[in-house]
Amino acid sequence: MFNHCTTGFFISNKIYYDKFGVILLENQIISEEIRSKEAKKITLIGFVVNAILTGFKIFAGVTGNSSAMIADGVHSLSDFFTDIIVLVGFKITDKPEDESHNYGHGKFETLATAIISFALFFAGYKILISGLNNIYGALFKNILIEKPSIVPLIAAIISIISKELLYRYTKLVGERIKSSAVIANGWHHRSDAFSSVGTLIGIGGAFLLGSKWTILDPIASIIVSIFIFRVAFQILLPSVNELMEASLQKDEILFIEKIIKTSPSIVNYHHLRTRRIGNKIAVEVHLIFDRNIMLYEAHEHATTIEKQIKDKFGSNSIITTHLETN
Repeated sequence: MFNHCTTGFFISNKIYYDKFGVILLENQIISEEIRSKEAKKITLIGFVVNAILTGFKIFAGVTGNSSAMIADGVHSLSDFFTDIIVLVGFKITDKPEDESHNYGHGKFETLATAIISFALFFAGYKILISGLNNIYGALFKNILIEKPSIVPLIAAIISIISKELLYRYTKLVGERIKSSAVIANGWHHRSDAFSSVGTLIGIGGAFLLGSKWTILDPIASIIVSIFIFRVAFQILLPSVNELMEASLQKDEILFIEKIIKTSPSIVNYHHLRTRRIGNKIAVEVHLIFDRNIMLYEAHEHATTIEKQIKDKFGSNSIITTHLETN
């Protein structure tokens, strides 16, 4: 049994810097330390933006008579807390392999991603219930929905622009450092932008069309909640699959099988098992060689296969090969 694994590094993209000093990477091997540093940096940027937006939105909603903007502010507050989850998650993921965690702590990143999705579900639920209550009160209890002022309208425009830019920036960094938690956090930013779009339509309609159309404000919040539920589900499903030890995607498995099959000295293989551990993969396979091959030759062929797999999936991949003869 041979287990050749290089830890602490993975393949991403070539290193260059953006205007904020965040490293963006392209086709280079970088350390986990750099990966963690960049994840924390982009998350801290989002943390500051969310803190400012949350306070501004809630203030605008309360002073500007807009339930949709208050709900939008609550959604931004959930973004604020998920930034904290990502930061804590990477602090744990940074820990090296130990006796109790032989494969490292990469699963905590997956868990953090799942927590973010649950935060999204909760935010969507609160916005949905708030909107339904306001509509019910207006239609069946003759509760007057106050006309919002221009302040929440301005807040919605600022939120849309800032959160869309933050989404694009966060998602770009997340993809380049191969972090599902950072990418999920990026989608959380976009869900906030979606929320603000719906809020803008509702507030704008209520503000411009008069008191008869103030019901557009809570209607907008309900539409927004549906978008949030959709994004939350899209984030949650891959995380659950990974926590349940799901295999790699079909095309990824086919790529690994092609590498094995094209090796000239391997007669056959079996017991191919794959899974994902945070940003890295784990592969186990039994390789069958001709019984006349020397052990060191079989070992060299196995090492070549491992290198090819790591060239595709990152050098921190955990590849375990068991050598057998036919």
